[in-house]
Amino acid sequence: MMEKLRAGVALCGSYCTFKKAVDAFERLCGVYDVMPIMSESSAVTDTRFGKAEDFRERLTSASGREIVDTIVKAEPIGPKRLLDVLIIVPCTGNTIAKLANGVTDSAVTMAAKAHLRNGRPVVLAVSTNDALSANAENIGKLLARKNIYFVPFYQDDPIGKPTSLAADLTLIEDTVAAAMEGRQLQPVLADRRKYNI
Repeated sequence: MMEKLRAGVALCGSYCTFKKAVDAFERLCGVYDVMPIMSESSAVTDTRFGKAEDFRERLTSASGREIVDTIVKAEPIGPKRLLDVLIIVPCTGNTIAKLANGVTDSAVTMAAKAHLRNGRPVVLAVSTNDALSANAENIGKLLARKNIYFVPFYQDDPIGKPTSLAADLTLIEDTVAAAMEGRQLQPVLADRRKYNI
């Protein structure tokens, strides 16, 4: 029997997508050997979309592991080669900007930096309102960067939020499979008609 892929699954503070992201996390726990990772803010912030404690409980219950939620806890991911793939879902505009510009100031960005030093894939599931404005340049940088792969994304509300993008979370596993072969799942721009927009 083949061993499960060791996947870090990291959550950032796109709180409006947390329910979908945590649903995806629980699904991924059935496919991979999952290490839960949360940015410091997402690990403690209660919002109108839910309580941090409830989300933390779901992650620990599904994975059977303690959450990596500090830079200190995330740093060994690199030297100990703890992961085969790192999935950031949701990946906020803030995190995209940091990854594109080499900023390492959270558990999630440290996990990415530590993991990338081993030449292993990082999969980003974008969720940000400024993807086609302030963060367009950063997304472009990351699309061209080695070992960075995007879950196909679409404009989630082209009339109400014309610069917003969201990843199709049903395509995470397909994106990971392609990334493990060193290729980007295509098309990167998902057909928005699929989402009844």
